[in-house]
Amino acid sequence: MSQDWARSFQCSLWAVCGTWCLAIGSEPARADDLPPPPSGMEAVADAQLFLELVVNQMNTGRVVAVAQRNGQLFMPASALRDTGMKLPQDSPAEVGLDSLPGLRSEYDSAAQRLLLEVPPDWLPEQFIGRRDAYPRTQALSSFGALFNYDLYLNDTDDAGSYLAAWNEVRLFDSWGTLSNTGQYRQTLSGDSLSTLDNGYLRYDTTWRYSDDERLLTYEAGDLVSGALPWSNSVRLGGVQLSRDFGVRPDLVTYPLPQFAGEAAVPSSVDLFINGYKSSSAELQPGPYTLTNVPFINGAGEAVVVTTDALGRQVSTTVPFYVTSSLLQKGLSDFSVAAGTLRQDYGLRDFSYGPGVSSGSLRYGLSDNLTLESHAEASDSLTLGGLGGNLRLGNFGVLNTALSQSRFDGDTGQQVSLGYQYNSQRWSFSWQRLQRRDQYADLTVVDSPFTSLSKRSEQATLSVSLDTWGSLGAGYFDVRAADDSRTRLLNLTWSKPLWHNSSFYLSANREIGDSNWAVQAQLVIPFDLRGSLAISSERNKNGQSQQRVNYSRSVPTEGGFGYNLGYATGDGPDYRQADLTWRLQSVQLQAGVYGTSDAQTRWADASGSLVWMDKQVFAANRIDDAFVVVSTDGYADIPVRYENQLVGQTDKNGHLLVPWSSAYYRGKYEIDPLNLPANVRSPNVEQRIAVRRGSGYLLEFPLSRVVAASIVLVDAQQHELALGSGVVHEQSGTQTVVGWDGLVYLENLQAQNTLRVTLADGKTCAVQFALDLNQDQIPLLGPLVCQ
Repeated sequence: MSQDWARSFQCSLWAVCGTWCLAIGSEPARADDLPPPPSGMEAVADAQLFLELVVNQMNTGRVVAVAQRNGQLFMPASALRDTGMKLPQDSPAEVGLDSLPGLRSEYDSAAQRLLLEVPPDWLPEQFIGRRDAYPRTQALSSFGALFNYDLYLNDTDDAGSYLAAWNEVRLFDSWGTLSNTGQYRQTLSGDSLSTLDNGYLRYDTTWRYSDDERLLTYEAGDLVSGALPWSNSVRLGGVQLSRDFGVRPDLVTYPLPQFAGEAAVPSSVDLFINGYKSSSAELQPGPYTLTNVPFINGAGEAVVVTTDALGRQVSTTVPFYVTSSLLQKGLSDFSVAAGTLRQDYGLRDFSYGPGVSSGSLRYGLSDNLTLESHAEASDSLTLGGLGGNLRLGNFGVLNTALSQSRFDGDTGQQVSLGYQYNSQRWSFSWQRLQRRDQYADLTVVDSPFTSLSKRSEQATLSVSLDTWGSLGAGYFDVRAADDSRTRLLNLTWSKPLWHNSSFYLSANREIGDSNWAVQAQLVIPFDLRGSLAISSERNKNGQSQQRVNYSRSVPTEGGFGYNLGYATGDGPDYRQADLTWRLQSVQLQAGVYGTSDAQTRWADASGSLVWMDKQVFAANRIDDAFVVVSTDGYADIPVRYENQLVGQTDKNGHLLVPWSSAYYRGKYEIDPLNLPANVRSPNVEQRIAVRRGSGYLLEFPLSRVVAASIVLVDAQQHELALGSGVVHEQSGTQTVVGWDGLVYLENLQAQNTLRVTLADGKTCAVQFALDLNQDQIPLLGPLVCQ
């Protein structure tokens, strides 16, 4: 190869590569003198590209238009913002990727991808977790009535016997719940026979309606006014409007900690609370906030661990303090009541005093501060007060309140101050209430013999000693209105022992008295057969007594339970024995207690009667909500509540489930295996919530399918050909003949006609009768198609 030809070849090669050629004398250029090979971007100076967008190693799933000019990449700013990216405010409509500070780009020509690296704070913020406990379900109620009863018979030596019958009548529907409680008492025998204790006594008559959309509860009738920790409640006959967070158990009203951070690349995050793994989640690049913190109280420590795709971990430890005495920022809690004071409650049916009003308000000014206010008024009283709860970082909660009253021309003040701290190891609480001058509230209005104490103070401390159990101490100091003072000191120690057994020791004394009252107790459980408790106590007068008690709780599903006790010591021997028998419809109890000189015998029967869907059901006492399951008249259908079998439907297709909690989204199921073959159940599971104090008729729609399997043959008793068309003339249903001439049809009638189109185009017809009341799907035929 000549030198001239080599130089010509080099220039041609460089020209193909889009470079210039330089001849250097008669010598060929060496390899290290050649310019660097061109890049893919330099090969095409201007181009329109459509590339898959990858941001911080995370595939966005988007294909974006990218303009290439003079070796640089340009993108519309709107395309970047559509991915959630936060660009500087002064960014132009078209962004040069290499000119934007903080952004680095790379063009992957082989995979046709655009790789971007941006600061994590440019990316959208992620919230991991939900604040609600479970999805919300609107509470329901059906029309019905409930009668709760508790019959108590007592017979005491030398004191006679009496019968007491407590009862509650409740009527409910979508408009709310109307209830009335009272007691009937009848003296049966004894020297103290008196009509003053006999007859019916009314307690409360109240209408209540709760709006779970607006978190409000309306009440009218006999009610108890709302109050704050530093105020008192009173019984009224009137109306009340209050915030009711109980209608929304899916909400958390107190502030929970949040843990924030940034992930530069796709990662996973694990949250550990007090050493236990709480949650795990996948993170996209960008800032994140963890809100899936369990519902805890007190001081604790959280550890947030992030792990990227290469296994690199970053661990961050964050202390926190949570208290349920605060409201989340922006939340409010209130109650407003007006009416007349209830007098002689439990003694007279209808006795009401002067008109009064009362109101309380709590507001979450921030997650660290909740403000409180309270006011009361009557003809002779005016009262107002302000207070608040302040979280002191991770060092507990401080509460304080100041209120002033004017009663019959006399003024007075009340000051409240307290502090609480809780942690896994120990907890401390201190509260002091001081009243000056003639401070009064609604509890003393129309009660001339009632007066408020001048001061009350209490402090409690509990400490966990790990394997040595737990220690508790309490101090209580009360100065009454007559300046008498009572101070009590209480000490307790408890320790778990072998096989769930435990030991408990307590000592208390009144300060100013040198004698202590001491009690020691040992509890030994025996699995399901019961538990044994042995105790010894000594009172402040020096008298001692030893007790032994053996008991067995009634199983939740029903059965027998009992309690046996014996005590001996410086006084007369004491004995007790009682038996409980819980049935599905009633709970029966009977027992005896006392000394050899005087014994008391008693018996009790309690339960409920429910009227819904034109039927009466008997059950144990129902204090909350309940559900009646209906299966459209089909009996012996198993019903489950929260995956637990609760029974079978009766002959009318009903079953009462008395254990439903109000506003809880419970799961109810039926087992369709016992249904006849021709009965269809489109829905075997439902989740519902029931209003407080009411019931709901939960219907599982079942439909009877009038169907039959028919074997069709021709005149020669040969099965009709597979695929022949069949039309049921009465319903218009179309189908085809299956194997062995078999046809399945639904929606049949007492008299039916089938028209069949054969493969050769000929038609034939079949007529047959069917019993519509049969429980199985019959097999008819063979029927001749003519």
